[in-house]
Amino acid sequence: MFNSDPSSKPANPKLPRSVIMMIEKNNLVMAIKTLAADENISMDEAKVRIDAYETQLKVQQQQKLNTIASKQGIPNQAISFDREQEPDEDESDPLIKNRVKTTKQSQEFQTLQTGVDSRLKDLGYKKPLVPYWMKRLLVIAMIMLGMFWILWRVFG
Repeated sequence: MFNSDPSSKPANPKLPRSVIMMIEKNNLVMAIKTLAADENISMDEAKVRIDAYETQLKVQQQQKLNTIASKQGIPNQAISFDREQEPDEDESDPLIKNRVKTTKQSQEFQTLQTGVDSRLKDLGYKKPLVPYWMKRLLVIAMIMLGMFWILWRVFG
């Protein structure tokens, strides 16, 4: 039923639409079985083709994200797919054990924040001294104090 000859090349390098939909839904086992059955190839060959398609899809998505990020002034490190970062050289040094390490999430947030700050600076936006929510709290507090004073004068 399956072609187990590893030297045979797939006749159709393009994947069928049903298999692509299974890959997009992350149903890889079913996609491999369907591709192997449809094209009469081994499951290993089907897995290789599906892995190649996934890699190509991730590369295309990363390229699209990079072009969008470059247009918006966001650094590419803030949006990369591979979240694994290289370990620091200092981690192997036993003398630097007390150093405070930042987590990946805080590093990603810092890069995002610097990207947003640089974009706002390019647009000429200046942060207000008192945030909007603080102004609103002050207005509510003033109204409450005024009502308290009026009620005290009337009923006190």
